[in-house]
Amino acid sequence: MQRKASPVLGWKHILDNGAIVEVKVWRLPQTTPDRPHGLKYSLFYGRPGERIIGYDNETGKGDHRHYREREEPYIFRSLEQLIGDFETDVEREIRDERNPHQG
Repeated sequence: MQRKASPVLGWKHILDNGAIVEVKVWRLPQTTPDRPHGLKYSLFYGRPGERIIGYDNETGKGDHRHYREREEPYIFRSLEQLIGDFETDVEREIRDERNPHQG
């Protein structure tokens, strides 16, 4: 009998600027080549129909990060580091949206 993934984290916030921040993390019943840390995750910042920043590890792709149209590998170190890296990216994006001519 196959066990199911169990939720570790799950929350969603709608920010004052209308953007959505959503974090979903599950512990898998066993590790896989794509998920050697035993976690499945989806971290999202954007608006309906528009992903601005995303971190996930869908089957066949392993750990990776999205920034608008760009996708790049992500080195998973720990759940805490993952959340911290995501929050840093989101904070930077919000700051850049408020001050588009700086940088």
